[in-house]
Amino acid sequence: MKIFMLGWEFPPHISGGLGTACYGMTKGLDEIGVEVVFVLPTAVPLAAPSHVTIRTAAHLQAVAGREGETLFRNVTLHQVDAKLQAYASPPADSKLLQELTAQMQASLSKATTPEFIRILQTELASFSRQFTAGAGVHYGGDLMGQVFRYARLALGLARHERFDVIHAHDWMTYPAGLAVAAVSGKPLVVHVHSTEFDRSGEKINQQVYDIERAGIQGADCVVCVSHLTRSIVAARYGVPEEKLEVVYNAVEWPSDQSGEELKPIRQDEKIVLFLGRVTMQKGPEYFLRAAKKVLEKFTNVRFVMAGSGDMITRCIQEVADLRIGQYVTFTGFLRGEDVNRVFQMADLYVMPSVSEPFGIAPLEALSHNVPVIISKQSGVSEVLTHVLKVDFWDIDEMANKILAVLRYPPLHRTLRQHGHIELRKLSWRDSANRLLGIYNRLSARPG
Repeated sequence: MKIFMLGWEFPPHISGGLGTACYGMTKGLDEIGVEVVFVLPTAVPLAAPSHVTIRTAAHLQAVAGREGETLFRNVTLHQVDAKLQAYASPPADSKLLQELTAQMQASLSKATTPEFIRILQTELASFSRQFTAGAGVHYGGDLMGQVFRYARLALGLARHERFDVIHAHDWMTYPAGLAVAAVSGKPLVVHVHSTEFDRSGEKINQQVYDIERAGIQGADCVVCVSHLTRSIVAARYGVPEEKLEVVYNAVEWPSDQSGEELKPIRQDEKIVLFLGRVTMQKGPEYFLRAAKKVLEKFTNVRFVMAGSGDMITRCIQEVADLRIGQYVTFTGFLRGEDVNRVFQMADLYVMPSVSEPFGIAPLEALSHNVPVIISKQSGVSEVLTHVLKVDFWDIDEMANKILAVLRYPPLHRTLRQHGHIELRKLSWRDSANRLLGIYNRLSARPG
């Protein structure tokens, strides 16, 4: 079994949980003997993880025009011009978008049927009219142009590769997945890690929703990270239940769990951690309002907000308005070893997400023996029992549970021990086996 996988981030170049999930999934698939070709649009470090062969679209340019040369050799990885960064992109450039659309059409016309070209050109023309108006408040302007650049280059790569199934992660790779599926005739799996309704609430970006809907409806199977996400996809995207599957995420255990714990900011100070994108979906303002209520009763605590996002300035202002500045620390975006360090310092992790399709960070916290409070509006609450759960909006209950964990060592100890044990039932290998079952079923369908 060989999978042509499309994703827009991979450790260490990540902005959130998607890259972590892609890493875990590919490692699990490798362990059960599934070969993965992962196509990335961004720079990849030279010391790439050995368990997966990562090939970027830049290789297509390196061998262009040289027939018979083997593509996808283990060569030095190069940065690609397509930059899929959902939360940071330059302003819209209508001329560039039109040029990219024309390039994609030209590339496709060499390998597709006239009927497919006509359909695709109609779709691209429709998207072009929409995207030249800009991507909207949650997305950078030229992002849509880069989405189609990535699709064009990924399609070129696919023409030189043998594979059994296409697997596309989240909306930015769906155009590429649809194009590769149309040209190759291979089944397409789209993986929904988050929907536009999770990211934007009811004020969705119509352009993004259109791409999501096209990808979800055009796929042979839609994999959702939780039953919560499955219900949203079924209701909002018009997908029949039989096409939907749920595959839970898991966690990569820390490589060294015997290391010394870091000293807290003060010897006796408790640390409550928020780690994630500082954006509406993650509920950072509820974390800060609960912090205010905690500090009215217990001041031997510091609240650490680790992450970056479009609400960071608003959150800093919120801290000033609440007059709790001396008790709150903003670290900015953390990755790699810095994430491990902040978990080692923490006494409690809180995830007050307004809408969380899954949520890998609580699993990471538990893997570091950190007790967890999560919102009931998260997919991960479906699989975790030994954590405390609250409604994201109930800051009184959130504050009460934070106080309980910090004040009562037996509760803290019980949550640590049982949460750590419970976590062992979630493995990327199990998730990979579920994916393999889906791949085998799709591959066995008559062509």
